[in-house]
Amino acid sequence: MNELKTAIIDIGSNTIRLVIYQYNNEEGLHELGNIKTVARLRTYLQPSGEMSKEGIHVLAETLETFKAMLEDFEVTEVKAAATAAIRQATNRDQIIAEMKARTGIQIELLSEEEEAYFGFVAVAFSSGTKSGVTIDIGGGSTEITLFENKEIQQSHSFPFGTVSLKQRFVKGDIINSSERKELIAFLKEQFQTLTWIQNSGLPIIAIGGSARNIAQIHQQKHDYPIASVHGYEMTKEDLDELSLFLGQLSFQELRQLDGLSSDRADIILPALEVFRVLMETVGSKSFQLTKKGLREGLIIKKILQTDSNAFDKYNVFDGNARRLARQYGRTENEVDYLMHLADQLYRECCHLGYLQYNAEDLQLIRKAAKVFNIGEYIELSSASQHTFYLIANQSIDGLNHPERVKLALLASYKNKDYFERFAAPFATWMNREEYRKIRDFGALLKFVYALNVSKRNVVHAIDMHPEEDYVQLNIYIKNNAAAEKYQANRHKKHLERALKIPMTINFIEEGWNKDDN
Repeated sequence: MNELKTAIIDIGSNTIRLVIYQYNNEEGLHELGNIKTVARLRTYLQPSGEMSKEGIHVLAETLETFKAMLEDFEVTEVKAAATAAIRQATNRDQIIAEMKARTGIQIELLSEEEEAYFGFVAVAFSSGTKSGVTIDIGGGSTEITLFENKEIQQSHSFPFGTVSLKQRFVKGDIINSSERKELIAFLKEQFQTLTWIQNSGLPIIAIGGSARNIAQIHQQKHDYPIASVHGYEMTKEDLDELSLFLGQLSFQELRQLDGLSSDRADIILPALEVFRVLMETVGSKSFQLTKKGLREGLIIKKILQTDSNAFDKYNVFDGNARRLARQYGRTENEVDYLMHLADQLYRECCHLGYLQYNAEDLQLIRKAAKVFNIGEYIELSSASQHTFYLIANQSIDGLNHPERVKLALLASYKNKDYFERFAAPFATWMNREEYRKIRDFGALLKFVYALNVSKRNVVHAIDMHPEEDYVQLNIYIKNNAAAEKYQANRHKKHLERALKIPMTINFIEEGWNKDDN
């Protein structure tokens, strides 16, 4: 698939959202527009089970507004998917027919199984977590899946969500202590029916706006040093602490709280209790956030039907790293070349005992080589600062936040002072050994990057020979390598410091036999 421009309309029980996507082989999947309206369709379901005329009118008005926007964006391919609010309405067929007649938009009613499945697809293709339990809590339903090694094993949809739980258990604007006890008892009873999640100990991966808001509140409360919630992790203790904090606030204070959308002030505490009870049931130690969900699952599945190689759920980071590098001016050839040189130098250092070989370390170095110094695309003289900011402060599928920071520190390495400055806010994120290791690997990558400063791939091999009190580094070159010679000698001090041994560099012109040296 060379080019795709399509829109997904997600008709949920709490919100209705229009997202316009663009996809091509080179740049991957991007959002061109993202518009939502808080419709609270679940509240228009009457005791008879029918959705009221007022609710149908709200839906029609929203779709008509979205249709006008789609015309402005010149998008003709639209997929509208409805979930619990329409699914639970006894007059759903009438609603779907009326929307088609009034707006021309054909609504596809997703089954409970389909809703759960598409949420799982989004997680599988955007997270590095191999096995886990997903929860997608909407306004009128809650989907739970269990996946192992990126394959879905079990799924279930509960007919309750944030809006319906508030309607059932909360009389005022926010939940009180007795109502909370009643809600928790109900949730425990519901989750205990899923024997396949009990005490599995797997991480919880939360999908949806309520989960994102909880992460944003926690980040604001703790002055979190980097941006975005995708890949953010919390503990059960973090959720418990947040429950106590939010439970002390009035409705007006919740509406003004940084990180919390004002339209979720009345439903955030019921949502938080759902997550807490689920973590307890699963025996999970990790609550992970994703910004991807049903909509991404739908569009990913659509793309894969045409191009089965578009995404790789088993190597999520790799494809995204290449697209990120390409976005900032790196060719595929240059990325592969830097990885090759970094691999050679690391293995040589390990072979001689200057570094201790570790497969995970090598993978980390290879990842950083793919995006090393991408900030020079913005400004050459401050490439290091730009590189760190670009990587640390944007969502990168396949990485959690500690992994992203480590990658940013590695890929932005300029010298020891810059490294310490960038690493300072994350002192508690890694121990002394990890800190030293990342700094040394950064120095190695900085040196490797110097060996291709002219972008001409003039170095074709590296080897090292220990002498009595120093090491000789042989670099085999072709063509004119004046720029590489200059930069390598400039930056060798960083490598010497990392390896703790003096070094001499010997550039050997092509035509010499490497084995004779």
